[in-house]
Amino acid sequence: MEDEKKGTRLSRRSFLKGIGGGAIGTAAISTGLVKSDSAGAYSPETSGAGGNRATITLKVNGKAYRVEVEHRSTLAEVLRDELGLTGTKIGCDRGECGACTVIINGRNKLDPLQEAFIEHDGPQCGFCTSGQIMSGKALLMKNPKPNEAQARRGLSGNLCRCGNYNREVAAVLAAAAKSS
Repeated sequence: MEDEKKGTRLSRRSFLKGIGGGAIGTAAISTGLVKSDSAGAYSPETSGAGGNRATITLKVNGKAYRVEVEHRSTLAEVLRDELGLTGTKIGCDRGECGACTVIINGRNKLDPLQEAFIEHDGPQCGFCTSGQIMSGKALLMKNPKPNEAQARRGLSGNLCRCGNYNREVAAVLAAAAKSS
């Protein structure tokens, strides 16, 4: 990702330093958040008393948002609370269950894995769905043709309250088969 003003690469570390070390980038598969078009997807400006807030610009689903956030804010909190985009869920509030995971620089249409989850009744109560999809996506990006054991291992870090693991694994394997 290019920092267009300086023509240099912007690392995750410098991104977090730019907003005061907050955890806004938590649970992201990649740090493509700051990749931008001419408008820029990220530009920190310290503001507020003591400099504990920053004004940032995020590009979400093709739309640019300029928002002032506290340095301790997570990306999930900003998306939900500041922008009103409630598709991102917060589960354990520690980044362990995977529910708050988001795709950075992804597509706006449904991913084949999301379609497979729907076809295989993967979502039940919805608590784990986003985390399971994100873990499945990360697995498929690393290993496009996992076997069942690999799929189970790839999804194992997410708590499913409904115990719907078999259908979630089936959805990952079906998405892998479709990409053949």
